[in-house]
Amino acid sequence: MNKTTSGFILINKPEGITSHDVIKRLRAIIGIKKIGHAGTLDPMATGLLIVGVGRQATKNISKFMKLDKEYEAEIFLGAKTDTYDKEGKIIYVNNSYTVNEKDIKDTLFSFVGTIEQIPPMYSAKKVRGTKLYEMAREGIEVERSSVSVRIYDIDLVSVDGNIVKVNVKCGTGTYIRSLTHDIGEKLGCGGYLRTLRRSAIGKYLVTDANKLEDIDEENWNKYLF
Repeated sequence: MNKTTSGFILINKPEGITSHDVIKRLRAIIGIKKIGHAGTLDPMATGLLIVGVGRQATKNISKFMKLDKEYEAEIFLGAKTDTYDKEGKIIYVNNSYTVNEKDIKDTLFSFVGTIEQIPPMYSAKKVRGTKLYEMAREGIEVERSSVSVRIYDIDLVSVDGNIVKVNVKCGTGTYIRSLTHDIGEKLGCGGYLRTLRRSAIGKYLVTDANKLEDIDEENWNKYLF
């Protein structure tokens, strides 16, 4: 029987809970306080979350944060929200949206490479020691410096009316919400993130990840690697 008490677990995060909620649930199940994750997913996002269990694992979890990521995303074209995703307040609507598939493909291709990206106000990035989303909730908007991020590929999966499905392969630090917002801006119709699923972190795949409800106090260590 595997008696290992430190290692990593691949979790398939469901929609509607924070990445920290996943950690809290696992702490309650496993009974170990030293648990952390490699890369936050927003509550609306689903998919792969790599979790480190135990002191040795949490000390080494940063190695996963530097790995490239892959996402499956849906973009709603023809509107904007203050959070750049479906959970925000709609602040702009374009009822004359007529963008065609060629325009979309050309625009997606223009974002491949190293690009400058401004972190969204509704993000966990800290400015002067305070998380941006905390300021945003107080109605405060601050100037944010752009950061260089790497987009390796954006594949157009489908276009169905206002809904565009894409697969994105990118470097660490990329905000997919900002990317979808910028795509909408470049198309001239506005856009926001409708759904997001992280499908891979480096060589680790969401198809190999485990559901939270399948992990209990008796079997948790069999999921460690």
